[in-house]
Amino acid sequence: MGVSFDKVDGVIWYDGKLVPWGDANVHVLTHGLHYASCVFEGERAYGGTIFKSTAHSERLKRSANILDFEIPWSVAEIDAAKRLVLEKNGQADAYVRPVAWRGSETMGVSAPTNTIHLAIACWSWPSYFDPAERLKGIRMALADYRRPDPKTAPALAKASGLYMICTISKHRAERAGFADAMMLDWQGRVAECTGANIFFVKDGKIHTPIADCFLSGITRETVIDLAKRRGIEVIERRVMPEELTGFSECFITGTAAEVTAVQQIADWKFTPSGITRQLMDDYTAEVHPKKIAA
Repeated sequence: MGVSFDKVDGVIWYDGKLVPWGDANVHVLTHGLHYASCVFEGERAYGGTIFKSTAHSERLKRSANILDFEIPWSVAEIDAAKRLVLEKNGQADAYVRPVAWRGSETMGVSAPTNTIHLAIACWSWPSYFDPAERLKGIRMALADYRRPDPKTAPALAKASGLYMICTISKHRAERAGFADAMMLDWQGRVAECTGANIFFVKDGKIHTPIADCFLSGITRETVIDLAKRRGIEVIERRVMPEELTGFSECFITGTAAEVTAVQQIADWKFTPSGITRQLMDDYTAEVHPKKIAA
């Protein structure tokens, strides 16, 4: 996107009403900025329909509850607001970003009575990775930071504060010539990428880490279902880094990444092949609205 995100033309749904894009602002002394009391979703609309919109709205509400606040709009109201934002911005294929945060009434760690705000924006955003790269497979580094023990952080919330180490890790990977980075968990087991879940293939079966210290993404769950429809066994288990030598294929999943092949993680190499490409095609077919025959 060539234009700075604060300079885009359009409207944003903000606390129950549409406002001009440039007027959707918060004060610098906002609790969500200083203390990370902020949750969000990343969603995609295909042909004017937001894929699994309600599941995303439900997760947004759950994430807020985990961070000890209640979003004062229902799931149905959030779904309707997202549709309105797409319509008023004239976009059929777009990225949709709902974000909720604590406001400015109190500035300190404790702020239980601060107003809870909700905003929803959408914009045109192509695939997270170059289309040609997605097919041949991206190259990833191994991140220095690890996903935290769920006893030390609200790991199952899509909370802004949890992405700090993801940004650092992705920046370091990009400076080293990689597209992304794979993160281990606090015990040194394979976890996820900086913004996507990860899958491996061996002997026709798919292996993926247990999502108990990171989000089980909505795209992850969709792809697991698609694989099972194909009769492909999906094994959710602990995966150790030394096992990566024995996997033939690797791919990652996420709303932004969709399904993206991986050809390399640090010194481990993979060959994008049948299962990865099949699931890429199946996911594309799944997210696009079905055409009704005349």
